[in-house]
Amino acid sequence: MVASPMSAEIAVRLDASDDVVTATRPLEAGQVVEGVTTRALIPRGHKIATRLIHQGEPVRKYAQVIGYAKTDIQPGEHVHDHNLEFRATDVEYRFGTNLRPAPVPAVRDTFMGYRRATGRVGTRNYIGLLTSVNCSATAAHKIAAHFTPEKLAAYPNVDGVVAFAHGTGCGMAGSGEGFAALQRVMWGYARHPNLGGVIMVGLGCEMNQIDWLLEAYGLKQGPTFATMNIQDVAGLRRTVDMGIAKVEAMLPLVNDIKREPVPASELMVALQCGGSDAWSGITANPALGYACDLLVGQGGTGVLAETPEIYGAEHLLAERAASQPVGDKLIERIRWWEDYVARNKGSMDNNPSPGNKRGGLTTILEKSLGAAAKGGTTPLTGVYEYAEPVTTPGFAFMDSPGYDPASVTGQIASGCNVVVFTTGRGSAFGSKPAPTIKVATTSELAKKMDEDMDVDAGVILSGEASVEDVGRYIYERILAVASGEATKSESQGLGDHEFVPWQIGATM
Repeated sequence: MVASPMSAEIAVRLDASDDVVTATRPLEAGQVVEGVTTRALIPRGHKIATRLIHQGEPVRKYAQVIGYAKTDIQPGEHVHDHNLEFRATDVEYRFGTNLRPAPVPAVRDTFMGYRRATGRVGTRNYIGLLTSVNCSATAAHKIAAHFTPEKLAAYPNVDGVVAFAHGTGCGMAGSGEGFAALQRVMWGYARHPNLGGVIMVGLGCEMNQIDWLLEAYGLKQGPTFATMNIQDVAGLRRTVDMGIAKVEAMLPLVNDIKREPVPASELMVALQCGGSDAWSGITANPALGYACDLLVGQGGTGVLAETPEIYGAEHLLAERAASQPVGDKLIERIRWWEDYVARNKGSMDNNPSPGNKRGGLTTILEKSLGAAAKGGTTPLTGVYEYAEPVTTPGFAFMDSPGYDPASVTGQIASGCNVVVFTTGRGSAFGSKPAPTIKVATTSELAKKMDEDMDVDAGVILSGEASVEDVGRYIYERILAVASGEATKSESQGLGDHEFVPWQIGATM
């Protein structure tokens, strides 16, 4: 982790053992960097070799292997996908060899949250319309659209009425990984503390039956939890009318819920990144990791996800596993992904997007090492399947794809009540019912997308602040947002279309 302010040099070296440095601005051929002369134009954020690297040798950044030389790489050469290749990880995992306790806080922090009857605490107070199948998506959207800001003005403690509609729920096996994952998502949202009221909307004949969910998870209907099926109600229009009436009956009850002081230990924060660049692992991600350490010290929980984006860095997480079963489960998920990708004739190195590569990231190994920094330094207390409830405080990992909407949907279903999302290329992402705080890796991005970015981590690169400074600021923003302060994505209305349950298995 980069821990001190950086000077505005032309390149950054992250560790003395690294074979490359990263250009902080575009460099012309012939410039001297770290004692070598550049041989071609080096784009900002891209890597420069600082020694002769022979073909087949490993190339290191972050003091870790990020790939292997395709050909001999001369000192001063641009190191990228033309001369650096991916190889599958092959390491001997060591569990529990790097256990660092969470920092002990001088003060126990609080925020203003919604204490639910279940004892859990919400950071928002929505009424949610949760669909069991795509066939009921239109009904849910029509019901939610009825409740305009003008209609909700009389209910100031209600954050909104939102439809959580998706494109699956039928044409799938009634058992297995895909069905179980969807059921966990639905259960997680139905019980989420950021929802003061829930209406589940189905068609009636779908594979994903609402009644099965109620029975399996012990959900009971009541004044703030209701269900209905279009076929039973007798059509779309009648379903919409009935749904509007049910929401209208819930509004006064949900509005009566007030915020109260609660300990920071009630926070569960989703740690996310998207549109990454070379600076993600140098500024924003380590800063979020520091914020995660502060939260864990308060007794709270940080949840890392995106299994393909920790591939190549999982050995570092394994060293932090609090127990053998935790470490075993982490590696089991890595092996599942290797098999899943092979079955679908893909590659684990297929994750860096064209935008990631333009930003200077070459292989999934390099991307993963930067992405894993979001998890800070404290012990890994649990590893969970997609959308599985996170039950142990501390730093946790939830299995998910790297696709941001699907990953965040799983984290929210697991119980996260705030999301922090770092980005280097720029991402217009937001989520409901848990608000998203976005962190820009560079000051240029923070200024260019000032209506989208909540935090500028680029001040680390300029030397104006340290990783710790920005990490503490992110932590303070988490407390403020959890207390009701709107994020940039909330102010722009994002979150209505980002509910995307992970579809696993065949559509039939």
